[in-house]
Amino acid sequence: MHDTTNLQDPAAPVELHGHAATTQALPKTWDGRLLFAIALAFSVFQIATAAHLVDLPSQMVRAIHVGFVTVLVFPLLAVFSKRGGFAKAASWGIALLGAAVAFYQCFEYTELLIRAGDPLPRDVAVGVVALGVVFAAAWALMGPALPIITGLFLAYSLFGEYLPPPLDHRGYDFTQVIDHMAYGTEGIYGIPTFVSSTYIFLFILFGAFLERAGMIKLFNDVSLSFVGDKRGGAAKVAIISSGLMGTISGSGVANVVTTGQFTIPLMKKFGYRAAFAGGVEATASMGGQIMPPVMGAVAFIMAETLGVEYHEIVKAAIIPAILYFASAFWTVHLEAGKHGLLGLSKEELPSAKAAIIEQWYLILPLAALVWLLFSGYTPLFAGTVGLAFTTLLILGSSVALGLPSTVIRVIFWVGLGLVAAAFFQFGIGVVLAALAGLIAVNAFSRGGRETLVTCRDALAEGARTALPVATACALVGIIIGTMTLTGAANTFGQFIVSVGDKSLFLSLLLTMVTCLVLGMGIPTIPNYIITSSIAGPALLELGVPLIVSHMFVFYFGILADLTPPVALACFAAAPIARESGLKIAIQAIKVAAAGFVIPFMGVYSPALMLQDGGAMAAVVGYPAAVAYVVVKTGLAIGLWGAAVIGFLAVRLSVAERLVAAATAFMLLAALPLTDEIGFALSLIFAVWIWRRGRQVATRSVPGAA
Repeated sequence: MHDTTNLQDPAAPVELHGHAATTQALPKTWDGRLLFAIALAFSVFQIATAAHLVDLPSQMVRAIHVGFVTVLVFPLLAVFSKRGGFAKAASWGIALLGAAVAFYQCFEYTELLIRAGDPLPRDVAVGVVALGVVFAAAWALMGPALPIITGLFLAYSLFGEYLPPPLDHRGYDFTQVIDHMAYGTEGIYGIPTFVSSTYIFLFILFGAFLERAGMIKLFNDVSLSFVGDKRGGAAKVAIISSGLMGTISGSGVANVVTTGQFTIPLMKKFGYRAAFAGGVEATASMGGQIMPPVMGAVAFIMAETLGVEYHEIVKAAIIPAILYFASAFWTVHLEAGKHGLLGLSKEELPSAKAAIIEQWYLILPLAALVWLLFSGYTPLFAGTVGLAFTTLLILGSSVALGLPSTVIRVIFWVGLGLVAAAFFQFGIGVVLAALAGLIAVNAFSRGGRETLVTCRDALAEGARTALPVATACALVGIIIGTMTLTGAANTFGQFIVSVGDKSLFLSLLLTMVTCLVLGMGIPTIPNYIITSSIAGPALLELGVPLIVSHMFVFYFGILADLTPPVALACFAAAPIARESGLKIAIQAIKVAAAGFVIPFMGVYSPALMLQDGGAMAAVVGYPAAVAYVVVKTGLAIGLWGAAVIGFLAVRLSVAERLVAAATAFMLLAALPLTDEIGFALSLIFAVWIWRRGRQVATRSVPGAA
């Protein structure tokens, strides 16, 4: 059988900077081992606080969280750089500054509370250091985009009083701005850092443990079995596999560098251009951030922000997420048809049934997580339980392999299941005792020791994977702090509303551009926090339903990672595809083209997000309104895909592509008679293409397809 598990090109160059440095194996040097230990301590600290084994004030947890991040970032990047000893020494020096800031926040915790609003000179000095270290960490790890955007907001806090009305504010002195941004819960230790130090970190660890346990292989094997033999099957495997990974992962870029190691070489091997292969992977991986249940942890933040139940967010997200992946699937199908790219033979493919039988237990923690979330438990509780259950399964599987008979193994698993269930009655102590017992048993066998090493590595890997998100969250807190200090969000919102009074479409277009600009180079969570706080209220005032307005800005924040010039997900795919990140971004926009349509459709037809169906629902009923808008959106993205790729059964001429695009726009416009015109043009276009296809088949020209 053909081995499809390791298709990475050994000659591919590796970029050991930025996001890539958080995914590489650390060298066996003194600094590599020290960084590994710090990352391990970071994860242990976060688990201890999440499980309330250590109870500290929230402000201390946030300060220590940011402290760990700044201690890790600079030496980690230095380890993989080619620079000399001075650069490495400087990186450790900055790391010590980050640690000193965290220590100061904890040591002076009570005193800082007492003198809040009236900082001492040393408080201001430490605050300046804190801001400088966070800015430097973000620049080093993610490039200049986010620090520059944040710097502009910080400059607005300091100098905005000199701008002309209505952009000006009343003015704030340097000490007040530093106190607001570097202390309390409004700046770098604000809500984004709170979210990073609780939900996000846990879900990244949850994904890291499942990946180490073999979830990627399970997803890949199932995907290959279902679509590997279909036309363009390699790209379809990438879409399904990356979409499934998105259900457990908190980072789209992390998805790219994990599943991409398998899917991009597979696509290239079977004929896809390197840029297109990278674009498919980037599109699918970022799409994982809009796929329930986790949604890059945004579902939990959105539910908390809007004051609605978690299941309401999932309900609104599910149809657009399916349409997003269906449109990507359709696009790669058309690309494969255009270039005659076939799939693997059945004999070369793994069996989905065999893969599920072998690793079915990996699905249990994900199922438990979803059940807990839909049962009303907090995301923090659900994430902690999901991580604990995953660890029990990994350690328990190793122990079960050494048991002498099937009967004993069944008894063991039933007992372990009862222990896990006892968690809900007796608390975390039961699970900790079970974990301690399993660790002790595993320590006495070779396979068990390997399993313990896997768990240890997953803890360190999760901490390093969280660094870009955590760094961005700390920096984004400054943007949120600027808006709470100056009221900048209200000024921008009023401008959007004034535009919307004349044209809702122009207002949406302006919001889209704002989200794409502000979302450049920013991970999913801080991305949503920024865009929703700036643009969400304005859309709500224009009559867009609450959840729909937040979904609109969330979607375009996600698509910012595919949009040049930053296109973070595309540049993460570049070293794997051995292609320019910019070329990959152009292809990603083609594959994700329908993703730019779906949010607009949701605004004009809220039934697409299972919200109030509007006038149509009142006439034909809610189910019929939902079915109608889903069919209309599906037809629009189908036509848009044909226009972008230039193929639909036959190669399309420029005129035909323009007609397909115009027809899709008619279905999107939601103006009087545009739907009727769109459906009529769709029918005419379909008949035209069918007749052309018949003519091509009759002529039987070699290579015509």
